[in-house]
Amino acid sequence: MRLPTTTLQNCLRVSQRSSTFLRIRRVSPTGFNCYSTNAPPTVEVAGKSFQRDEWTNVPPHIISCVNRSLHLTPSHPIAITRALVERQFIGPVYKSYNNLSPVVSVHQNFDSLGFPASHPGRSKTDTYYINKDTVLRTHTSAHQADIFAAGESKGFTVAADVYRRDAIDRSHYPVFHQMEGARMWSRSEVPGSDIAAAVRADLEKLPKHNLVVEDTTSVFHEGNPLQPEHSAKECEAIAAHLKRSLEGVVVEVFGQAKKAAIAAGEAKEDDAPLAVRWIEAYFPFTSPSWELEVFWQGEWLELLGCGVVKQSLPNNAGVPDKLGWAFGVGLERVAMLLFGIPDIRLFWSKDGRFLSQFKEGQISRFAPFSKYPPCYKDVAFWLKTSSSPAGGSLAQFHENDMMEVVRDVAGDLAEDVRLVDEFVHPKTGRKSLCFRINYRSLEKTLTNDETNALHESVRNALHERYGVELR
Repeated sequence: MRLPTTTLQNCLRVSQRSSTFLRIRRVSPTGFNCYSTNAPPTVEVAGKSFQRDEWTNVPPHIISCVNRSLHLTPSHPIAITRALVERQFIGPVYKSYNNLSPVVSVHQNFDSLGFPASHPGRSKTDTYYINKDTVLRTHTSAHQADIFAAGESKGFTVAADVYRRDAIDRSHYPVFHQMEGARMWSRSEVPGSDIAAAVRADLEKLPKHNLVVEDTTSVFHEGNPLQPEHSAKECEAIAAHLKRSLEGVVVEVFGQAKKAAIAAGEAKEDDAPLAVRWIEAYFPFTSPSWELEVFWQGEWLELLGCGVVKQSLPNNAGVPDKLGWAFGVGLERVAMLLFGIPDIRLFWSKDGRFLSQFKEGQISRFAPFSKYPPCYKDVAFWLKTSSSPAGGSLAQFHENDMMEVVRDVAGDLAEDVRLVDEFVHPKTGRKSLCFRINYRSLEKTLTNDETNALHESVRNALHERYGVELR
């Protein structure tokens, strides 16, 4: 379930399927890459061997991230953020799942959640396929049906690394971390099957707070409907329990963040009190649904998405008597806010100047240790057509294909990639694209020779993989 980085907003972006990958000259440290025609018949991921096929598109630089487990690394900002949120959802009501394998089946990642076979989110332009039946999870919700079916607790949280082909900029990375949580009630387990009364009783047990809350939303209406399997009283009670639970997360997380900002001289004790507001939203797995925004350092920031779980999910998991709520949050987004970290690439840095700034259980503001100069390079090319140049249809090329070429060649030395121009020739129908790449190291100043060599490798990779005509 996913926001820009959350679990609930997994309306995976509409995108085109990329053309068949051709051989690329650049090779991985193991001597091959996922686009090569002479790659071995199997691919090794997380210590296991998987058979390659025509769907395999996961490159070595992504596989190398699988075992990093930043959300479990002591004193790492991602792990600190996870622990802060997780602290609000403790046992025995909630069970935490933090070590689930990122390798999941297509059924777990898509089918169990009701994604139709034609859904564009299944495209190779968005998802890293190990083979036609197996992917690197694109969301923590890939584990939801299994957890519902296991029924090991009334509620749960899942924190994990997730993988998506995406843009290159300071707030996007092909590997990021999500955390989702759910609280369920069973009609067969509550007195008199009265879910509404059971939820209200549990609501009274939740801690009270003095948070300023702005909520003008309706619990449900035509645009954010009550599900036919639920009564109005059940939905209202579940919504109230959900909102109080997540408001408690804000009190804990941003209360500590404000203390850190005050200590760093970035805030004052008498600043405006911590406030949140609820916004109606749409997510594919909940109805009704909301987003929670927090007023932080002078502006409203989107924090997470949540809602009443679509009854089809527990039904498909074989537990149709259960109903409840779920939320999803992107840990990178929260960590960047809490610690003042300006570039998502920093989370993956092994530089001691970054890692030494953080301590388990504490929030401290990031102190920039250096800012190396950017180096901008443009690459323009004509797309290959699927027939003759004189009016042939354009071959498919997705922006994420460009991102993967740059990542494969430059890795984290690419800070930002943007499409700056596109043009269709009025006579031939051929399409030209121009991308601007900002090369910048987090650890040193790149020389002209280094940057030119990287850029030339990107140009060559584009030509060899997609048959483009460089300009």
